[in-house]
Amino acid sequence: MVHLTTLTLGLGLVASSWLSVSAFNPNTDTNLVTYWGQKYASNLRSGNQNRQKPLGEYCQTSDGEDIIVLAFLHVFNSAARGLPRMDLSNQCLPTSLFPGTSLLHCPDTGAGVKMCQSKGKAIILSLGGAAGAYGFSDDSEARDFAHTIWNLFLGGSSATRPLDDAILDGVDLDIEGGLTAGYPAFIAELRSLFAADTRKKYYITAAPQCPFPDAYLGATLQAAWIDMVFVQYYNNYCGTQAYGSFNFNFDQWDTWAKTTSINKNVKVYLGVPASQTAANAGYVTIDRLRQIIDDVRCKYSSFGGVMMWDTSQAYAN
Repeated sequence: MVHLTTLTLGLGLVASSWLSVSAFNPNTDTNLVTYWGQKYASNLRSGNQNRQKPLGEYCQTSDGEDIIVLAFLHVFNSAARGLPRMDLSNQCLPTSLFPGTSLLHCPDTGAGVKMCQSKGKAIILSLGGAAGAYGFSDDSEARDFAHTIWNLFLGGSSATRPLDDAILDGVDLDIEGGLTAGYPAFIAELRSLFAADTRKKYYITAAPQCPFPDAYLGATLQAAWIDMVFVQYYNNYCGTQAYGSFNFNFDQWDTWAKTTSINKNVKVYLGVPASQTAANAGYVTIDRLRQIIDDVRCKYSSFGGVMMWDTSQAYAN
């Protein structure tokens, strides 16, 4: 049985929390993650009701998602010297730049971050994405960029903080292109900064494709301490549409988590499309998804919950 308190809460597929909690708990197997920032529903469907809403509107209660991932910081380092670039679609317009930079200033989103955190949700920034331009030439560049991210979005300080004084809960790596070098060094440097800040807990997550090992993150996942992986079981032969066949490979990710991951307590999430239009493949009905979740939770102790792409699609479905 899938322990869902409700099946909707406005999120039509399964985007409701299993058991509502007052604060995100990384050690459970009932967490729900969505990605916010790309207004995917309104890109595909007409009508103002499908628009991507401001972040805070998705956090009016403590129900729903446990983690919201801001997508994306999509241009950095080897593709652009100086400050990175961020794209939040309709929620922070290209005219909202810090003077003399290409970095967005998004105070309303910053206020939304603090609102969501007040409801017990973790808010994480995703680096990369399918349409980005990014990468590191070497470990030194990666370590330097860790300090940039720390100062712009996490516990550091800068005159150009895109979300003002909001302090995010961590960083997600959705690396789908560019050079693969430097990410373990980037993570290690961030973790050294995390350790020196006693104010809060920070997380490092990753969003690999389901084929194992991931083409861009495979080496990083073997070499760095990751708290959670949001495995994309869509747009791939191993997606949720392949459940029940040899191609559905959660067992491989579970084996990695328990045997070769640096963090033997890493949680593996089942990443699914939030609606039929959210991906080219991988969408399954709610009844089928319940069955898959039940099976995966029963068989694999590394299971941490469900990730959905994306927030706007989930609420519009």
